[in-house]
Amino acid sequence: MKAVICGAGIAGLALAQRLDTLGWEVVVLEKAPGPRTQGYMIDLSGPVHDAAGAMGLLPRLQQLTYPVREAVSIDHNGQTRARLTYAQSGRATGGQLLSLLRPDLEQTLRESLSHRVDLRFATGLVRIDDDVTGVRATLTDRSTLDADLLVGADGLHSTVRSMVYGEEARYLRYLGFHTAAFVFDVPDVHARLQSRFCLTDTLGRQMGFYALRNGKVAAFAVHRTPDPSLPDDARTALLREYSGLGWVTPRALERCPSADHIYYDQVAQIELPQWSRGRVTLVGDACHSVSLLAGQGAPLGMAGACILADQLHRSDSVEVALRRYERIWQPVVTDRQRTVRETARWFVPDAAWQLHVRSAALTAPAPSGANRYRGAAPAGESVSAATDPGIRKP
Repeated sequence: MKAVICGAGIAGLALAQRLDTLGWEVVVLEKAPGPRTQGYMIDLSGPVHDAAGAMGLLPRLQQLTYPVREAVSIDHNGQTRARLTYAQSGRATGGQLLSLLRPDLEQTLRESLSHRVDLRFATGLVRIDDDVTGVRATLTDRSTLDADLLVGADGLHSTVRSMVYGEEARYLRYLGFHTAAFVFDVPDVHARLQSRFCLTDTLGRQMGFYALRNGKVAAFAVHRTPDPSLPDDARTALLREYSGLGWVTPRALERCPSADHIYYDQVAQIELPQWSRGRVTLVGDACHSVSLLAGQGAPLGMAGACILADQLHRSDSVEVALRRYERIWQPVVTDRQRTVRETARWFVPDAAWQLHVRSAALTAPAPSGANRYRGAAPAGESVSAATDPGIRKP
């Protein structure tokens, strides 16, 4: 059996690793010229932590994890307004919590691929021809690939999804935020952060900072805006939106890199009633983006990839496997998306009373506060219930 996977992000690489292990011939297409270097800090815990172990990734991920001691909210003058230790967050996940950068997770997944997996950068998709016997992919270099399955793992703005289901606007729910991430180099800021994840205690917009092992500082930003359209220049937009924030934000903006070294996107969800058509299916953000506000894109992408691989291994046909994959996984992510929409206003409060309530919640002993605070909630009980059978046994 042969699969063509479009997208060399976390979901695509995880699926490639699992299918290769199960004896499939796998080709991974990535339109970018090389691996992505920008990205957020993410958490792996619970069932996704178990999945990483089943895939043989755990030893390397434990080497790459960051020992974040606490998450803190800091005001304009650098005073701590609220804090929550990661010991509390760890108790919420059974003590199995890995915090690492998204590019590090992608690199680990790439390194786990065997020589049999054909990974092609700078290669995109221009046409899909699908029938009952198989699927043919026409690539940007004019060559074609024939396979038993084509998977769109190409993210929020999926090319595969657009080819199969039509324009993005029909399935994208904009949540009212823009977000960005970049890395800068200011030694004294790095020293002040230590092993803390620091967020500005601000209304309508927020920046977060954490120190990296190479002496640099990773920054992320999120702000409210009713306009979903993206700016022509990400750096100019960042300087305009965040110039009024205090503490270390001015230093970060001074060293903000050029636009081509900044990750910038809208915060949105994908709501697609059906993920598969014929022998073409979607995985990860391409079919069920929960958005940055959930902080679960990477864990849910890995879990979904493992479930899809498992069902392809267990089922008598590709079509049956795709139906089972959707039946198992779609209710989980739909519930997660709904929860995010209900709590979105607390991610970046737009009123002083909301900011006060959030700060009070963070200082309370409830472990879930850490997850909402970082925008990086682990995969949780509802994910565990659906994924344990599929993740542990591919």
